[in-house]
Amino acid sequence: MKAKTRRNILGDALLAVLSFFFLFPIYWAVLMAFKTQADTTAWPPKFFFTPTLDNFRVVLGLGGESSGEVIAGASTSIIPALGHSLVISLGALLVSLVVGIPAAYALARYKFASRESIAFTFLSFRFAPELLVIIPLFVIFRNIRLYDTYVGMIWIYQLITLPLVVWIVRGYFEDIPLEIEEAAKVDGCNWWGTFRHVALPLAAPGIAAALLLAFIYAWNNFIFVLILGGEHTQTVTLAALNFLSSEQQVYGQMAAAVLISILPVLALALYGQRYLVRGLSLGAVKE
Repeated sequence: MKAKTRRNILGDALLAVLSFFFLFPIYWAVLMAFKTQADTTAWPPKFFFTPTLDNFRVVLGLGGESSGEVIAGASTSIIPALGHSLVISLGALLVSLVVGIPAAYALARYKFASRESIAFTFLSFRFAPELLVIIPLFVIFRNIRLYDTYVGMIWIYQLITLPLVVWIVRGYFEDIPLEIEEAAKVDGCNWWGTFRHVALPLAAPGIAAALLLAFIYAWNNFIFVLILGGEHTQTVTLAALNFLSSEQQVYGQMAAAVLISILPVLALALYGQRYLVRGLSLGAVKE
């Protein structure tokens, strides 16, 4: 009994250390967002200070006492970047929804030649490092004039979201008993009716979970927009770099921009957590 208690205490201590290790960067970013420039660069680091909202005012384009500390030539407001991120991420998600869900259903339900090869090809898009393909993509985008356009960014972002949607949703379709769909066909449903009225409602939690994860991956992407985007498509992940240069680093404003950028994803995750938990556990227990 004492050995079991010691193991529990050791496990709790290890969990506490790991939690501190993973959560401390977020905690430190929150602290920096409410510090002045002098406090962020102070040594030793300050854990107790007078908080200020000037960093948030600056990154939202509302001015503030620290606005004079912004790097010359940098755009202070990240509101346009938030709009770009929303348009590009939702556009890529819409393409993945329209293309990926029927593709996942076909890969789950129909047996045809090269089915697994096609599925693996979708998955290989996630295997390949972004830096491996970024130079050819840059040349292609320049030649066909997709550089710094919404169409180009949505097209490249769906390379992130589509493989996730196809592979995750495919597993949920495979967990739906085939007899249910066969019963619908006996009652007169065609392929479209069976897919729309039977398969989609049953796989809805899994689809919601896949779309939520795909949106998070798209929202957080950095490399593609860094190379293939520009002023007209600058996302919020890139906008935070406006507060860093070789001459000056405004860490407080960068931290405030990062915190604001995670709010949409955090709100979406909190709103859709019931779908996420149910979707990720769908099919985990089979009779």
